[in-house]
Order: sequence, then C-alpha cells, then structure tokens
Amino acid sequence: MQNSKVVFWSIVVALGGFLFGFDTAVISGAEKSIQRLWDLNVFEHGFTISIALMGTVVGALFGGIPSDRLGRRKTLLGIAVLYLISSVGSALSPDWPLFLIFRFLGGLGVGASSVTAPLYISEISPARSRGRMVALFQFNVVFGILIAYLSNYLLDGSGEFAWRWMLGVQALPSLAFLVLLLKVPESPRWLILKQGKVDEAREILRIIEPATVENSVAAILTAQALDTDASESLFSAKHRRPVLLAIIFAMFNQVSGINAIIYYTPRIFEMAGLGVGSALLSTAGLGVVNFAFTLLAMNFIDRFGRRTLMLIGSVGIVVTLALVAQAFYEMQFSGYTVPALLLVYIAFFAFSQGAVIWVFISEIFPNSVRAQGQALGSFTHWLMAAVIAFTFPYFAEQLGGGHTFLFFCAMMVLQLLFVWKYMPETKGTSLEQIEKTLVVH
Repeated sequence: MQNSKVVFWSIVVALGGFLFGFDTAVISGAEKSIQRLWDLNVFEHGFTISIALMGTVVGALFGGIPSDRLGRRKTLLGIAVLYLISSVGSALSPDWPLFLIFRFLGGLGVGASSVTAPLYISEISPARSRGRMVALFQFNVVFGILIAYLSNYLLDGSGEFAWRWMLGVQALPSLAFLVLLLKVPESPRWLILKQGKVDEAREILRIIEPATVENSVAAILTAQALDTDASESLFSAKHRRPVLLAIIFAMFNQVSGINAIIYYTPRIFEMAGLGVGSALLSTAGLGVVNFAFTLLAMNFIDRFGRRTLMLIGSVGIVVTLALVAQAFYEMQFSGYTVPALLLVYIAFFAFSQGAVIWVFISEIFPNSVRAQGQALGSFTHWLMAAVIAFTFPYFAEQLGGGHTFLFFCAMMVLQLLFVWKYMPETKGTSLEQIEKTLVVH
C-alpha cells in the first residue's frame, strides 16, 4: 500500500504533462478562427501559432533554476498557476497582442513542466519501475493531446466564440493540478543534495521503498562525495557524454516532424483532400492512436528497455514518412491514404521517441546537475519544435508536402544510426549507477 503513494504522487505531477499536451494541441482547432478574426498574414499567423513554443523554449531554458533553488514541488506549483492564468487569459483576450502574451505564459508553463515533472518523477521512482513511472508524464501529454482534439471536435460549430471555449476549458484541469500538488512531498534527492535535510529525505524514501532506504541514502551521499566540485559546470568535460546524448536525442525528436503534424493536422489532412469536418475527426483519431501506443510503450519500456523501443520505432517512422512523401509527390489522395499513413507514423512515434525521450533525458545526468541537464534537453527539444512549427507552413506551401516529409524521413534515417551505434541502455539501473557509467569522475 505504501507504493500506492508513489503512484499517486507520480500521477499528480504527470498532470503537468496533461496540461502540456492539451496546451500544445488545442491551438490546432482554433488557429483558423484566430487567423480570420484578427486578419493575420502568413508571417503573423506562424508567429501566433509558435508564440507558445517560444515561451516553452524560455521556460525550458530557465526551468532548471527554480527546480534547483526553490525545489521541485514549489516550481510545479508555480507552473500550475501559469497554466491557469494562460487558459483564462487566452480565452478572454480582446485583441491579438494580449492573446500573444497569454499564449506565451502558457508556453512558459509547458517548458518548465517538461523540465521539472520528469525530473521529479525520476527522483522518487524505484529503479525497477522508473521507466514506466516517468513515462506516465508522456502518457499524460498524449492524453492531453487526445482530449484537446476531442474537445475541439465537440466545440467546433458552437458559434463565433467556439475557439474561446476550446482554449478556456483548460482552466479546469489547471485548477485541479494546483490543488492536488499540495498533497505531494518534495524530492528526497533535492532535500539531500541542495538542503542537506537527510532525515526528512529518509522518511520520504522510506515511503517509496522501505527495504532499500538506507542503501538509497548512502548511494546519494556517495555520489555527492564523488562530485568533488558541486559547482562544476554542466558543460565540463566529465559531463560531455550525457550532454551530447541529450542534445542529439532531443533534436531528433523534433526533426521527425511530430509537432508540425500535431499543430497543423487539420491543415495537412485538408492538403490531402479531406473536408474540414473529416479533417477534425481524423485529427481526433490520430490522438487516440497516440494515446493507445504510448500506453503500450509504458508496459514495455522497463521490460525491453529504452534502446529496443527506439530501434523498432525508428524503422517504422522512416518507412511511413517515406510513404507519406511518396503520396504527396504522386498526388495519391484517394480515400484516406495520407491520414492512414500518419496514424501508423504516430503509432511508431508514440511507441518509441514519444515514450522514451523524457525518461531517457531524466536518467542520464548525475544528481548534481540533473535539473540543468533536464533543462538543456528540454530547451533543445522546444527550440527545435519552435523552429519546425514556425517554418512548416512556409515550407509546405513553397516546397510542397513531398519535399517536406522527405526531409523528416531523412532525419529519421540518421536517428536510426544514432540509436544503433551510440545510445546506451538505462533500464533497471539506479540513477547513481547510470552516473558511474556515463560520467567521468
């Protein structure tokens, strides 16, 4: 029964992922109404869609600072407040500049939560189930995306203010996240490493795994002792391998085209010949597949490992993106060819990159710089996401779907080589043991 508390804490913190996913995807249903309402040109429209991602980049870049200084728990509470303000403000915005400000604030919340939530869950989870527990965050991300798509579909056609309702309903889960966080304790590793509160941390570790509490405390203190210079930079030579792994992994996540597809799904489906209603419904179907295969990956990530999932997923992504590019080159838009291929693409992505990224990045950095390392990986991920989201409408219009999806395919061939040659396996290993393997002391 004690471990049920760990599950509860993880689920609550993973609600930050639900809001992350909802905020990311909800704009797809509102973007055309917003463009018409404020008569935005192509540049202004791209800027409006990507402003939240710009906030996310900033939130990810600086999210490690409050996590280290104030603690994981207080940072998560601040994130919940940002989500709440953003959802209400975006829905009620009377003009375009104010709308941009509130969407930017929501982006700050997304970026900071992508640093702090996986970080917290990785630090409270037993090694044998850490992959599944951290993957709860990604599971909630895709659940949020699914609910956003379904919400958009149900609210579409409900009047001229439909887009405001689409954005405003996020206030309800934001408030729930804020209230439930009050029942979550601080990370025991943060208490030891940043506050020196060993006894308080020991009590939390006793709830997490009573049989290994003293071993866990000793391992954390030993790892701290080995870190002879606690103020040493994340970019020092000893951290070179985890830094490179995080940057490369996060970059590949976005050059797969995933966020372009999530943000512009209805537009892509209309490019492929579907009507508006069918495009919105197919978008919801894409969310269901994303959800189902993330759930599947959660059940395999600790059994088969992070690397195996990445190898399987990379091959599937390469094949499906190649077929999508071919469909656009040959204008094969009869029936549901492109939507069907993108559903398969999402399945492979959710089973691999989607489920693995936040788990892997939260594991590979040593305790002393984990928040900074998580922030670096998250920053890289969101910087690339902003670039892709900002440029996708332009390149899709100028180059066409064929060239655009062929580029994503080529990037995934490189990812396959990276996983095969360089990616280490981290399943079933304590954070301190991973540190010994990847960091040069």
